[in-house]
Amino acid sequence: MLHYQLNKMGHNYSSKDYNKENMARAIGRSLPISFKYSVEICNFVRNKDVDYVKDVLNNVIKKQQAIPLKRFNMNIGHKKRMATGRYPKKASMEILNLINHVEANAQFKGLNTASLVITQINANKASKVIRFGRKRNRESKRTNVEIVVQEKADKKPKEKKEAKKIADKKPEKKQKSPGKKEENNVKIERK
Repeated sequence: MLHYQLNKMGHNYSSKDYNKENMARAIGRSLPISFKYSVEICNFVRNKDVDYVKDVLNNVIKKQQAIPLKRFNMNIGHKKRMATGRYPKKASMEILNLINHVEANAQFKGLNTASLVITQINANKASKVIRFGRKRNRESKRTNVEIVVQEKADKKPKEKKEAKKIADKKPEKKQKSPGKKEENNVKIERK
């Protein structure tokens, strides 16, 4: 007798250290975007604030700011104030949409959306679909993108540590004159 395991519509994320209390995540399956551009965008936005990333991706869509290409950069010209770069509009729109979804997930969980940081984001190749039409054997580009955001810790504990360090400093010792000696808080003068 064969036993079949049912797929329970759960997603396997690549991140294993997920904390449900202060993290939120979203996944985009089979997005019709370039894998290479999505890898470059993911490397550029990793460990940055969500608000900053949204502004950058909106500027990329308007072609005001370029994404630096560091891995897939063969025969690509340079842009102003950087080396090789491009304006991947379609990939930026899809990743921006996914960032809006993960921000909504964080808000639903009760996290502060003003202090979210993208801790993990990666792009993987999805299964390729054969296109139909006159040129039959072309495969469409598909990419899976995962995003995990985390709420930033407050800066108040650092301020407490600094105040504690100031309080722990010892007062400077007074210099003793060579002719005087102290014993049990009693001054004795030598002749």
